[in-house]
Amino acid sequence: MELSLSIPALLFPAISLSMLAYNARYLAIAALIRELHREFRQTQATPLEQQIQSLTRRLQIIKDMQSTSIASFLLAAVSMFLIYVELRMWANGVFGLSLIFLMVSLVLSFWEVRLSTRALGIQLRDLGS
Repeated sequence: MELSLSIPALLFPAISLSMLAYNARYLAIAALIRELHREFRQTQATPLEQQIQSLTRRLQIIKDMQSTSIASFLLAAVSMFLIYVELRMWANGVFGLSLIFLMVSLVLSFWEVRLSTRALGIQLRDLGS
């Protein structure tokens, strides 16, 4: 397959949007952790500590999502440069690596959404009892 400049360029909007979404999730969870931490320092409630630990894990996953997304973005740009300087074989390999990083980012996103949904389910069951 002939890799042209436009193929890696197609990833730029998708990666940029995913990075914005990841950043929004990060900021929301960071604010929640700060709030729960403040509340935990006042009450020392064990459920709050468990929630903070869960959110901290999710924050780590989001950081990994952001890192792999950034790597994907960077590698797509490098592959465009390699196409520009007519190093097609290298461009193909780097672009393939970019796609792999994008897929890893999406898998991590799926995992984080599942953890988030599970945590909300636990809170909803608590409300129902």
